[in-house]
Formats: sequence, structure tokens, C-alpha cells
Amino acid sequence: MRLRSGIAQAIAAATLLAGTVAQADWAPDGPIKFVSGFGTGGSVDALARKVAEHIEDKRGWDVVVENRPGGGGVAMFSQLAHMDPDGQTIGIGVTFPIMMNLVVRGDKLPFDNDSFDYLGTVAVAPLSIVARADAPFDTFPELLDHARETDGATLATGGPAQEMVVAAVEAQSPTGLKSVPHKSGAASLQSILGGHVDAGFSGGAHVQYVEAGDMKVIASATKERDPTNPDRMTLVEHGYPYWIDAYFHVAAPAGLPEDARSALEQALDEAVSSEEVAGLIRGMSQRPVNVGGEATAAMMREGTESVLNLVEASGRGKK
Repeated sequence: MRLRSGIAQAIAAATLLAGTVAQADWAPDGPIKFVSGFGTGGSVDALARKVAEHIEDKRGWDVVVENRPGGGGVAMFSQLAHMDPDGQTIGIGVTFPIMMNLVVRGDKLPFDNDSFDYLGTVAVAPLSIVARADAPFDTFPELLDHARETDGATLATGGPAQEMVVAAVEAQSPTGLKSVPHKSGAASLQSILGGHVDAGFSGGAHVQYVEAGDMKVIASATKERDPTNPDRMTLVEHGYPYWIDAYFHVAAPAGLPEDARSALEQALDEAVSSEEVAGLIRGMSQRPVNVGGEATAAMMREGTESVLNLVEASGRGKK
């Protein structure tokens, strides 16, 4: 019995070692296509190219960045879902637009969350609610009190998701809070600084104005508090279960061989941990973070449920 047990243990150890070596030795059979769900010149494209450059330098793999913009990443993920799961094609997009599309028109999309093997994340974009430094409120509840006392308040918004958050908060606590749609984050900030709106959403560009003493953060609109403003509570903490988390995430078609998946996850993690990639991310007023493949998959599932809750609470409903 002891002999058999020893042999079994040796076989198990050898098998484990062989698997580890195989994972470490995996390499793509030709160039890896790294497809960005957005056009050239934007932040997603810049991150894809910097990550690809790092992987080429450190791993010696040939990584070719391609762009397939459309629908906030929908066009790219629609194609990626039906590629061969051989590790030769991966894609980078932003989580929240995909979650929103899965909720409002998921029955029309050729993919769902199970269509991919997630490799991890690269960065997360902070989203805060900010106001002028001299605004007569310092927190989100105080903004709502201000709205009640002044027959309403206005928030600069930069897209349907932010408008839904405002609508959901107003439905839960009627105060006369209204969205004022803007075409860009820069336009929103100028409206806030100019006193044309009471407050608004900002994805990081406000930091320079906060540091200069011209603006202040009154709440975090992400699930967790913004590390750069840890004293500002989230909307969730204030009793409004809505958040917008925009992670830059990397995925491959579902069904990757384990050795390919492990090698790709490791290569991505090495890139995100490097100062070259992290420095670029911080320069974009974003935070470098890789939560790992398994946590990214869980985040996509949980996030899609949270978006469904937001859509229903805002009264927008599915299309």
C-alpha cells in the first residue's frame, strides 16, 4: 500500500510539474491579434498598443494591434466570440458599455458573458460627482437638500448611463434633480466651472481642478470609493444602489486551452505591473489594476445584474 501510495504521489507530482512546464512553455503559433473595440487615437487603443509592446519585449511574441470600433465595443466582441479559441486572437474593451448592451438589447447580440474566457483587466476609470469649490454643498446628500430648497438642481451628464443614475436617484428620492446632457467630459467640466450646472460627473479630468482648489468631489459614482478621494462616500453608501464601473478588460473566445490561458493571463499581468504601462494609465487619470481572469468574469456577471437594476430603477426599461 505504501509503495502504491508513493508511486501515485510521484505520478501526481510529475503530472503537476509537467503541467506547470507546459504552461510556462506555451507560445502562440504565429502573431497574436490584439483587437481594440475602439478606434485609433483613443485611450483604449493607446493601452492596447502599450500592452502589446510590453508583451513583445518581455515574451518575444509577435502581437499585432487591430481596431474594430463600433457600438462601444459591441462590434469587436461580436467578432471575437466566434473566433477560434487558440490564443491567437484576444480583444480589449470597456466593461460598462458591454454590460449596458447586454441588458438593453442582449437578445439581439451574438454573444453573452459566457462567450469569453476573461484574461484580466488593465485599468479602471474613476467616476466622481464633482462641483465648484464654492458650491453650497459638500456631499451628495447635501446636494439633494440643496435641490429640495431651491426647486431642483442640475447635473452635467455624459451619456445614457449617467442619465439613468440621475433618473434612478430622482425616482428614489424626488428632489427635482435633472440631467443636462453634454457631448464630452471636458464640456461638462466647463459647465460646472462656469456655474451653468450645479454639479456633474467626471471621469478623472477634474483632478487638476480639485488640486488647484477650483472644484471638489462630493461623491464617488463607482462601486468602491475612489482611492484619490477616499473620504468621499459612494452613492451606494448613501443608500442609492447604483454605480458605473468602467474597467478596461481583456478577453478571448471561450474554450481556451488551459496552458494558453495561463500564459496569456501571466503576460497581461506582467504588462499591467510594469512601470511603462502603469505610467501611461496614470497619465490618463486612470488607475492601473488587474483583478485577474476569474474575478473579471465574476465582475461581468455581477455588473450586468447591477446595470439591469439601474435600467429598471431609472424607468428606461429594455428596448
